[in-house]
Amino acid sequence: MATILLAHGAWSAAWAWKKMRPLMASSGHAFFAPTYTGLGERSHLATPAVDLDTHIEDLLHVLFYEDLRDVVLIGHSYGGIVATGVADRARDRISQLIYLDAFVPENGQSLTDLVPAEQNERTRAAVAKGDGWRVPPNPTPGDTAPEDREWISERRVPQPLKCFEQPLVFAHGDLRLPRSYIRATATPHSPFAPFGERAQREPGWRYYEIGATHSPHVTAPDELMALLNRVITEAGAP
Repeated sequence: MATILLAHGAWSAAWAWKKMRPLMASSGHAFFAPTYTGLGERSHLATPAVDLDTHIEDLLHVLFYEDLRDVVLIGHSYGGIVATGVADRARDRISQLIYLDAFVPENGQSLTDLVPAEQNERTRAAVAKGDGWRVPPNPTPGDTAPEDREWISERRVPQPLKCFEQPLVFAHGDLRLPRSYIRATATPHSPFAPFGERAQREPGWRYYEIGATHSPHVTAPDELMALLNRVITEAGAP
């Protein structure tokens, strides 16, 4: 049905979407889930110089070398910023954007601009206690099954601070692509609530909800796949 490219979340990697792979295949989608430089199976490549542009380039290279076109680009969490940068730089290859409980930056904003000041202070304090350039992972959502919690905790790794502090600068002006926002409504006091509200308020968006916490690809994969199929179909309708 669709060619789907994933921009995954912070501290994570392609491995975190393994429950979705058979569901994507059974839905008829070609699913590409590259891992960012410095994370997951590429964690040995982490350096203080890795930043947001590095992760945008990771996905742009997949688009080019796999010769992907008419792509449905999904950005989860931090991946919403990465996906926005990819869509800006490869507009001729992207057919629609889906933000899954994700940050949606404006031109010139970084992730640190999109979270409360006290959260940035906690992050910098945690970085200072460590090696001075990597941010330790956030806690796993409380509804995560024990076996999944163990699987996740063994694989999540700290992420270079520059990924969060580098502003995203648009190269080609405002995005006009079809955009959808999926809000995970079971996360209390979510930092992503303002982006869901924006999607409901601004023209050019489709808004959806899933009754799960922040990582439904782990905690509610079947429900997420059904919703993604609906979003992809409706965004392509006249």
